[in-house]
Amino acid sequence: MKVIYYSIATLLLLSFSSCKKFLDINQDPNNPLKVQESLILTPVELYTTTQIAGGYPSITTAYWTQQLALNQESPNIDTYRITPTDVNNTWSFDLYPAIFYNLRNMISDADKKSNTSYSGVGKILLAYNLAVCTDLWGDIPYTQAFNALDGLKPAYDSQESIYKVIQTTLDDAIVKLNAPNTNKAMGGDDLIYGGDLAAWKKFAYTLKARYYLRLSKAAGYNAATQADLALTALQNGFESNDDNARLIYAGGPKAENPWYQNTLPGAGGVVLSSYFVNALKSNNDPRLPILANPGSGKDYIGRTSGTAAATDPATYATVGYFYGGYVDKDEIKQGIAQAAPVYLATYAEALFIKAEATLYKSGAAAATPIYNSAIAAHMDMLKVAATDKATYLATHATLDAVTPLKTIIGEKYVADFLSLEVYNDWRRTGYPSLSVVQNAFKPYIPQRFPYPSQEITSNPQPQQSIATSTKVWWAN
Repeated sequence: MKVIYYSIATLLLLSFSSCKKFLDINQDPNNPLKVQESLILTPVELYTTTQIAGGYPSITTAYWTQQLALNQESPNIDTYRITPTDVNNTWSFDLYPAIFYNLRNMISDADKKSNTSYSGVGKILLAYNLAVCTDLWGDIPYTQAFNALDGLKPAYDSQESIYKVIQTTLDDAIVKLNAPNTNKAMGGDDLIYGGDLAAWKKFAYTLKARYYLRLSKAAGYNAATQADLALTALQNGFESNDDNARLIYAGGPKAENPWYQNTLPGAGGVVLSSYFVNALKSNNDPRLPILANPGSGKDYIGRTSGTAAATDPATYATVGYFYGGYVDKDEIKQGIAQAAPVYLATYAEALFIKAEATLYKSGAAAATPIYNSAIAAHMDMLKVAATDKATYLATHATLDAVTPLKTIIGEKYVADFLSLEVYNDWRRTGYPSLSVVQNAFKPYIPQRFPYPSQEITSNPQPQQSIATSTKVWWAN
């Protein structure tokens, strides 16, 4: 796939242009300035991977699920200190103007031209980011969110209604991608699949399965029914690691994987959590040297969140170069890290979804081989040696007899390294069994983000008083 990387400055230019259109009272909101679809798609894809999947939401939830730790004194983000000001950029800059507004414009313009490829892909990206937004905050503005120029204070849609919008949007995307395209076909401007619409359809079906299973414990929903829906969707979903939804970075200045930027020595001491490292060690997991870079002592030592900051954080293990983690004094690995992909969904995740859905429908015996295939798929993605893979699978092939879901989600916790899905699974299932860290700023692991201070000021709504200890709707 040809990789085209636009710098953050380019992304900001697009977003500021969109914000200007959105806020300019002299601009007719019914006739916004037109931007060619191909010029919108690339920056929106990069916003999604750089600012969302590899940005503040993912790094914060990786702290809370104890995959990462921060070598700083408490209180800080890994001891659960999060304020309404902290989330302003994610909501008020990244998601609403830069992603949602631009995607809606792209989809609308594409539909007018019967440009079904851009419309379909835009809807998939819209559904993905809508899920991120509602999963982090619960109820969010959407139906009225883009009518601010009419003087409205947009009311919030319920999370349940947003989930219906997500599924409908994905269904619409699939229809679009199955229809003849009478306009420009996409190509190099699509950094995720290079214009391969069949791959985008598999991604759409895999997302449908993810979001169906998300509601397995939601009020008014049934785990078996959601499992059926997920299994049906997966019949058209990912079939191998070749289908993984990922964006590969170009590397080099202003073109690095975001996790490379997140883990630079001057980035604040982002290291691996002792919980995560010790779990891999205790399982003799061959993925440890791929998921992690060793510390300066050539050992894999994780940091225990909430403890006194180490004088020399280099002793701690860090994010492995496969996922973009910074590597010192090794130009080859550093180059790999800078150009590493960010994953939006993987074949391994699809198999873990299938294993969990099969567990609900048919029991542990039927789910076990799928669970094993999921572990194998992740190890294949990481290029773990065949003998090491076989040894690990032989030792970890069986689901827990009492709590089989614990085993499935425990392995998914590793395979979804740095993904927002780890946080979503923990809130939905309670696995892995995490304890509140030492010297925590709050006596609980947050169940949601606080609403942004800018939103509270400009658009006061009843939901904004909800505490971060309150579970989102689908987690009940």
